[in-house]
Amino acid sequence: MRLRAAGRCDRPARRAAAAALLCAASLAAAAQAREGCDGRARLASESTTNVRFDNDMFGGAGQDQGYTNGFMVTNVSPNLVDYRDDPCLPGIVRRLNRYLAWLQPGGYDEQNMTLGFGQALFTPADPKRADLVADDRPYAAALLVGSGYNARKGGHLRTSQIRVGIVGPSALGEQVQNGWHDLIGSQRFLGWDHQLRDEPVLQLVHERRRRWQRRESPAGWGWDAVGHWGGSLGNFATYANTGMEWRFGYRLPDDFGTAPLRPAGENMAPVASPGRDAGWAAHLFLAFDARWVLHDITLDGNTFKSSHSVDRRPLVADVGYGLAVTRGRWKFAFARSHRTREFEGQREAPVYGSFTISKRF
Repeated sequence: MRLRAAGRCDRPARRAAAAALLCAASLAAAAQAREGCDGRARLASESTTNVRFDNDMFGGAGQDQGYTNGFMVTNVSPNLVDYRDDPCLPGIVRRLNRYLAWLQPGGYDEQNMTLGFGQALFTPADPKRADLVADDRPYAAALLVGSGYNARKGGHLRTSQIRVGIVGPSALGEQVQNGWHDLIGSQRFLGWDHQLRDEPVLQLVHERRRRWQRRESPAGWGWDAVGHWGGSLGNFATYANTGMEWRFGYRLPDDFGTAPLRPAGENMAPVASPGRDAGWAAHLFLAFDARWVLHDITLDGNTFKSSHSVDRRPLVADVGYGLAVTRGRWKFAFARSHRTREFEGQREAPVYGSFTISKRF
């Protein structure tokens, strides 16, 4: 379907900006909630904050299209006694968890949770066209806030997330992209008047992961393989997915993967051996993910309103590879991702890069 240009919407934009600021304040509160859990000897009492930037400029293919830019800020809690009364969580989060008990796993040895917010921008290939580009993907921006629950038992990890937000002008995609392009001296995209219209979105994500192999020499060099399967349900995206990640390096982390290919990819598993993170470590990673997509609002258009859309391909795959380096409490990771074509008539297969900075507190 093609159509009506979405007008600018200053008041919803201010509300979206306020929501992002409130979420940032919640993340800061979560990072400071260690006061009540410092004395717990049997559980790791450190939280982690991850900041991830995605951009096709990092992909090395000279692209400025498709999934063109995004960021995600995530706070990962320490290991928790439970999700509703643990003093490591701020009071507002404990109260929220009472309503999300149906998402929270039980019967596992270790558990933690994540709070995050982020933005994703999608554009067609030609920045100079101000008219509707009928044969290319719609302009779209999404602003999302999420809460996730991780539970670990040995070599198995279960992760569930709920993400809510908005797609449309209130997600501030035009303003963010224009500001970035002005900063780097790049061409502004002229077709944002045709972006998807404002629509609240919901996404439920569930994944299971298993570490199939782990081999490590006495000197610290080793490799492992982590498989995953799961899916997403909601008007933002509905799909089923499966894949695998291989890692090789020095002092591999005690978690379940590094590549940020999926919404659950920025999660960190509860760490059984916190002392492993002292000193420095580094590893290479190669990951694959395949999805059977039933719905993607950024390609299918608005759910309840008339909007631009394209003929989405049902099967999509990603290959990602990169390097992660840890030194003390800091971790830096760079990844490059190659995606198959997502809709009929797409001229280039998308390529983008991700840079992640993590710090333990």
